[in-house]
Amino acid sequence: MNELQPKGRTASLSRQTRETSIQVELNLDGSGQFQIQTGIGFFDHMLAQLAFHGLFDLRIQANGDFGVDFHHTVEDCGLILGEAFDRALGERKGLARMAVQYAPMDDSLARVVVDLSGRPYSVIKARWAAHEVGRIPMSLWEHFLESFALRSRSNLHIKVLYGRDGHHQVEAVFKALARSLCAASRFEPRRLDEVPSTKGALNV
Repeated sequence: MNELQPKGRTASLSRQTRETSIQVELNLDGSGQFQIQTGIGFFDHMLAQLAFHGLFDLRIQANGDFGVDFHHTVEDCGLILGEAFDRALGERKGLARMAVQYAPMDDSLARVVVDLSGRPYSVIKARWAAHEVGRIPMSLWEHFLESFALRSRSNLHIKVLYGRDGHHQVEAVFKALARSLCAASRFEPRRLDEVPSTKGALNV
């Protein structure tokens, strides 16, 4: 992973392997603008939800080994996007740090709880209504979220409360994730110069 031009609450990263080639630019204090091309239509749609509803400016350009399947591209996007969030958050001083958000999508409802604690962990509980969405297996959606939590050094708890349509369930998750990351990454004006922890540090 190579840092290109970190500045303020932004990060620009690239990842090059024999399986994928990915570039990401992220601005935590954006307005929800996005340019996303992964070659996987429904995945692009979900990443757009993350940017738009999180008010993050996000650019992702990815090429992957689709002759194998979508796994490496989705996984590696989760890894590099998580690292971009970690870089953009910097020392994490002044953050609200924790947030919980619900998002409905027609028949489906999802809850996401996030703690930008520096301690990576994820718990994902869902009874999916489909085996795959957009030709992406449901297990791979979970793997993306786990990869994001790992590299963003975040504690992430996701629950799909109910839903009849797999598309709606996944979209509800991404919208709730966007809103929770937006809220947790905002500044708490009463604690701008402090790391939001009684330990005085946010790390593993």
